[in-house]
Amino acid sequence: MFRRARSISKTIQVAGIISIVMAAAVSITVLAGCGKKDDAKHSKIAYEPTWESLRQYPVPEWFQDAKFGIYFHWGIYSVPAFGNEWYPRNMHDKGSEEYEYHVKNYGDPSEFGYHDFIPMFRAEKFDADEWAELFQKAGAKFAGPVAEHHDGFAMWDSDLTRWDATDMGPERDIVGEIARAIRKRDMKLVTSFHHAFNWKYYELSYEGDYDTKNAEYAGLYGQSHPPGAPESEEFLKDWEAKVREVMDKYQPDYLWFDFGWKEPAFEEYKKSLLAYYYNEAEQWGKGVVVTYKGQHLPKGVGVLDLERGRLDTLSRDKWITDTSVDRNSWCYIKDPNYKSVNTLIDNLVDRVSKNGNLLLNIGPRPDGTIPEEQKELLLGIGRWLDVNGEAIYGTRPWSVYGEGPTKMMGGDFGEREDVIYTAKDIRFTAKGDALYVICLDWPGEQVTIESLNTIEKSKIMSIKMLGVDRELEWLLTEEGLTITAPGEKPCENAYAFKITIKD
Repeated sequence: MFRRARSISKTIQVAGIISIVMAAAVSITVLAGCGKKDDAKHSKIAYEPTWESLRQYPVPEWFQDAKFGIYFHWGIYSVPAFGNEWYPRNMHDKGSEEYEYHVKNYGDPSEFGYHDFIPMFRAEKFDADEWAELFQKAGAKFAGPVAEHHDGFAMWDSDLTRWDATDMGPERDIVGEIARAIRKRDMKLVTSFHHAFNWKYYELSYEGDYDTKNAEYAGLYGQSHPPGAPESEEFLKDWEAKVREVMDKYQPDYLWFDFGWKEPAFEEYKKSLLAYYYNEAEQWGKGVVVTYKGQHLPKGVGVLDLERGRLDTLSRDKWITDTSVDRNSWCYIKDPNYKSVNTLIDNLVDRVSKNGNLLLNIGPRPDGTIPEEQKELLLGIGRWLDVNGEAIYGTRPWSVYGEGPTKMMGGDFGEREDVIYTAKDIRFTAKGDALYVICLDWPGEQVTIESLNTIEKSKIMSIKMLGVDRELEWLLTEEGLTITAPGEKPCENAYAFKITIKD
């Protein structure tokens, strides 16, 4: 029996202002988080399945401190490795490249269906400890799998469906293995859920003679129904039960939800589900996070996620971006278009300066190996964080996020084109008695920070560049704070100055 699932709410409070010190009547301010720490006493509040009650759940301190996480799209869709992770849907569309590719390589979808790929998804080289070690070296503080994508195949050991990675394909509990490996390295566990859209995902295939309408495969493809029909009660209960099962079996620290659950039929289920999660987290003795897209939850009920996007200004509410190392696909494909390490680092810095986090996706091969190019991108981020992590982890936004001439588009899917930053594009973060000034390109001999033209000279105790063990010369004028850069570069990408301020 499943309780009706309802939805989440969580005050994304990033309230409070901690002053650091600035001139005369001007102070350096930081937007400080008010989420609870994991080791703090928990409130033992019984969260009710109402938006009003769920809004009382705070963003935990660990999420505000963590800044950077990694997850991965890995499943049956990784086998054809063509187009993107929507291959299961598009292979049934006779006007698509995926359909033509499928017919050429596997035969007509009426003869070789999506479920026929499952025995080819073996994951024979998958090593959860190796993956988790890579994520740790990359500097991630939270990581985990796509638990179930739109395709309907569960990546955990499920008692609710036979269409899972333990009973078929790899015949391994992928979520369980990676969860243990991640926690062994003191990272938080994220599990993502995309299966709310499973109801609509295969609808276009109903026009053809495909196995998606076969009741034998309904556990994978969903219940056959007239296109456009609302979600059935059976489907909604199954959707909720799967998420609860992952909660109960693996106690994830972070639930990430894709689109699909915005539909009115999900309303009460969402509230119940998230009340259950928050109440269970109180019993577990830890703070948890739920993120959502668009208007899929009421404002202030969870942490907003912007897919392949960003905010173009500083937000008082905590938010996050999910994006991929590949510009074209979330899963492994044979012809990827990878971003550069420089782009990924600039994106991380920009988001952190605006009170955001970054969840970065990779796409492993079906045999369980991670392509070398993806490994190098992650390790490149890790090398940068080894030098500059002090300016990222545990920081809070300053009173302005940054300055500089380069403009960008805010909102979802704002990454359609890379933003090319210059040395004059600067981002700020703050922590304790330090203000971090991060130049998104090498500043050359010197850099002038216009936003610091009113800082009180006597309050500046020292200025250094992270990775360089000596103080730097500086000059304060009406034009701003001019810092003489060191002669040597401590890293290959963005460059962080640490300004220590008295009091």
